[in-house]
Amino acid sequence: MWTPTAQDIERDMRLLELLSQTFPNAESASTEIINLEAIMNLPKGTEHFVADVHGENEAFLHILRNASGNIKRKVKELFGEKLTRKEIAELCTLIYYPEQKLEMKEAQEQDLNEFYSQTLHQLIQVCRSVSSKYTRSKVRKALPRQFAYIIEELMHENPEDDNKEAYFKRIIETIIQTGQSQNFITAISKVIQRLSIDQLHILGDIFDRGPGAHIIMDYLLTRDNFDIVWGNHDALWMGAAAGNDCCIANVLRLSLRYANMATLEDGYGINLLPLATFAIEKYSDDPCQRFEPIVMPSDKTLRKKDLRLIAQMHKAISIIQFKLEYQMRMRHPEWDMHETGTLEHIDFQKGIYVLDDKEYELLDKTFPTVDFSDPYRLTHAEEDLVNKLHHSFRISDKLRKHVKCLFQHGCMYNISNGNLLFHASIPLNEDGSMKMVTVNGKAYCGRDLMHHIGMYMRSAFQHDAPVEERQAARDYFWYLWCGQDSPLFDKSGMKTFERYFLSDKKLQHEEKGYYYKLRQDPAICDRILDAFGVEGDTRHIINGHVPVHAAEGENPIKADGKLMVIDGGFAKAYHKQTGIAGYTLVYHSRGFELVQHEPFTSTKEAIQKETDIKSSTQIVEMAGRRIRVRDTDRGRQLQAQLQELSELLYAYQHGMLKEVKN
Repeated sequence: MWTPTAQDIERDMRLLELLSQTFPNAESASTEIINLEAIMNLPKGTEHFVADVHGENEAFLHILRNASGNIKRKVKELFGEKLTRKEIAELCTLIYYPEQKLEMKEAQEQDLNEFYSQTLHQLIQVCRSVSSKYTRSKVRKALPRQFAYIIEELMHENPEDDNKEAYFKRIIETIIQTGQSQNFITAISKVIQRLSIDQLHILGDIFDRGPGAHIIMDYLLTRDNFDIVWGNHDALWMGAAAGNDCCIANVLRLSLRYANMATLEDGYGINLLPLATFAIEKYSDDPCQRFEPIVMPSDKTLRKKDLRLIAQMHKAISIIQFKLEYQMRMRHPEWDMHETGTLEHIDFQKGIYVLDDKEYELLDKTFPTVDFSDPYRLTHAEEDLVNKLHHSFRISDKLRKHVKCLFQHGCMYNISNGNLLFHASIPLNEDGSMKMVTVNGKAYCGRDLMHHIGMYMRSAFQHDAPVEERQAARDYFWYLWCGQDSPLFDKSGMKTFERYFLSDKKLQHEEKGYYYKLRQDPAICDRILDAFGVEGDTRHIINGHVPVHAAEGENPIKADGKLMVIDGGFAKAYHKQTGIAGYTLVYHSRGFELVQHEPFTSTKEAIQKETDIKSSTQIVEMAGRRIRVRDTDRGRQLQAQLQELSELLYAYQHGMLKEVKN
């Protein structure tokens, strides 16, 4: 333990006087020192890193419920020789989905009391195991108030102790007799889930493609141990919530492209009727074949006429998007986004696209809402529709609530226990140096760039900021979505128009920035880590954004282990591309493990058939010794507190501060 000097005490006397209000005497200061020293020697908590969830709420929540397979591993360790494989699967399913599984058991079991008794004994053992690396204080905070005392008693008493056997047994019997078995089992199952993941890191793109981004956000609001680094799709939804019409159009277009209206309508109450009415009227004679939605084979709910309407709405909002984006580019020439021009290159009479004196046949030649002489002008009907959609996004209370959560728990980058987390890239020059990027009139690079982008994004929602600044910040969300030097995009341009209307793959190509080309080089990764002030012998960059093609043999571990790309394709739309259905990177007290997940069928099947996500684990990096709390960021904070408390204790013991006795 660090020993202070009299000079240390004199220098920090004002701080110690404040600290003495919490610890008024030597006894209380000593007790806290003992407590902190004990905490520092506990194993570090388990961190889970996931990226690019893309609205796949069922798969994401299942992975959190089973702690990426860790709960099943614990159950096998505890009961592998006592329970059959089916009984282990049943117990695990009960822990993951207690309410639903108990309802089924109630109809199946002949002796419910015996089932409750056996299950309660098993759950207490599992809970005791997952809580073993935490202090009693931390575990107590995770317990539900109504059962906190009972759970704590059961967890810290040994039912095989002769002196306590009757006591333990009687608690279980009374829980059953008072009709609290189901409530108690549900409560303790959720405690097991919560304690199995100490910290959850989400590396961007909660939104888009999948049907349940709003469900994921609702779930996160029930937790307090998570953080987020924003992805490009998150920024797009944040911009839509701020009132950026380009972002609103892109959000709608992507939702329609994947036939995902649930998040918009059910999640956030966005009224799509005006868009549907407009599309039916303006595109009634248009086959809209290029705009037919991408529908997963498992989705049997959409009828042919539904798909037809979605295609019409999809094309309608896409044309509006191109017009709005042109207006945005004209408003911000400093962004230098002239290469993203679209409609001005069309010869509407010939049905061709002309670029650099070269002609390309259009795959879709029907433009009922485009004035050929002024292609970017919104019609009166389009202007009215944009205003209605803008209003619908702006008045969504739930969307506002979820964006507030993104700001409270999120940022452009994060540094945690020697790991640098960001979603996509750090803009680099060809030589690997940090690229200077202009934000709100000033140039930044590296860490400063990420910090100032984050602050600029926040200013779009600050009502006391000048109107011009708020508007410029709102506009910037669209640049984050598709701007060449955006750390969330970092490509030559977004070729949305080209993918819809042209067949030439060269025109659809989006050239990636230098980060993606240089990230395999350990020296480049070290340069980035140095720029962000990340220290330690086992430091890493962890990010997502670009799906790892695991089926083709691509390794998510790059640059000799300094970089981990953990976008494994949660979204069903990516499964064929990646060959898997997502990664979880797990960092526990013994090192890093990468858990690779197979596609998840459904929550219903997981409950009824007791199926789990099939996952395989790859050991990424094992520590030479067990990592303790003292080795973490939290440990460094505790060490600083210990130093202050040691100074306070010295001041009490040497009469430099007067003690207040209890």
